[in-house]
Amino acid sequence: MTDSKHSPDRRKVIQLIGGAGAAAMVQMLPFGAGLARAAEKFTVGVIYVGSRDDFGYNQSHAQAAAYIKKLPGIEVVEEERVPETIDVEKTMEAMINEDGAQMIFATSFGYFNPYVLKMAKKYPNVRFAHCGGLWSKGMPTNIGSFFGYIDECEYLSGIAAAATSKSKKLGFVAAKPIPQVLRNINAFLLGARSVDPKATVSVIFTGDWSLPVKEAEAANSLIDQGVDVLTCHVDSPKVVIETAERRGIYSCGFHVNQAVLAPKGYLTGAEWEWKTPYVILVDNAESGKPMINFLRGGLREGFVKTSAFGPAVSPATRKISMAVKAKMLQDEFVIFKGPLRDNTGKTVIASGVALSQQNPVLESMNYLVDGVIGQI
Repeated sequence: MTDSKHSPDRRKVIQLIGGAGAAAMVQMLPFGAGLARAAEKFTVGVIYVGSRDDFGYNQSHAQAAAYIKKLPGIEVVEEERVPETIDVEKTMEAMINEDGAQMIFATSFGYFNPYVLKMAKKYPNVRFAHCGGLWSKGMPTNIGSFFGYIDECEYLSGIAAAATSKSKKLGFVAAKPIPQVLRNINAFLLGARSVDPKATVSVIFTGDWSLPVKEAEAANSLIDQGVDVLTCHVDSPKVVIETAERRGIYSCGFHVNQAVLAPKGYLTGAEWEWKTPYVILVDNAESGKPMINFLRGGLREGFVKTSAFGPAVSPATRKISMAVKAKMLQDEFVIFKGPLRDNTGKTVIASGVALSQQNPVLESMNYLVDGVIGQI
């Protein structure tokens, strides 16, 4: 193909080196020992919807790509700023035909249907790992859906936010009301209400993953309404975090650590640890094991992590948060349990019902819980 997206000046192709250092790093991963690598090159494609240095979602995936580049025998080809349109289909096809990609990580939500589904049918010998999509029986078996239970970290951020807030009005700038985003908003509120039952979370949806102007407008609007802690679920939290710091309020980060952007107001954050599923999926591919069609994990499995506490978080709040986190690490904590109502008064989880993190019902969440101010 001659797609301009794949000219040498737009894509960095790196032949990777291996050795004892790489093996030692792999052994540090929570799921076990180093990987046995085949002698021949194994090419992995990674596609981002935005910039790899966005202080957010794309950067979190780029960190994982940088990690697997160091594994013996692995070559990584990357393409950034690929929209959720037919462009991603063309990019995947070019990676397969021009670069010999044997596995592709399609990292953005909108890549899945129809683009990953179409390419997986067309190239049955190539593995497609999609972040966040819901694989189900009947779909191509060379597709793997992976994601992390980052709502665990959002719950912990909610604790820090409500305990630090003076107004008890928290704000959330969100991109789209898809289940993963709603789950994070709701977990943030539930964490907040675990330490202050009067805390509220006001949410504004911008309509897309990366709209810096609208994100700034939303952040300022929430602050003008009395919100004194802001968080978000957009591709790049940079604008939201910097706006909070400039306006003199607190913030909780998302995707990666944004503490450097808000040295005074950063409380903590919810971060991805994508290297864990990346290495699992690449290792399975190299060793010829079947594709894992549905791969999930949280704090316990090393798929997500929390940012370090900022200076504004009190010792008492840290102690509360760490106690809850310890239960999560032991799989002894349930975030979503009944009785739970949405913000229209409807019961969404009945009394006595507890939904574990692995429950697929949570991946179809379509409501905002009581205490969240906003509409889907």
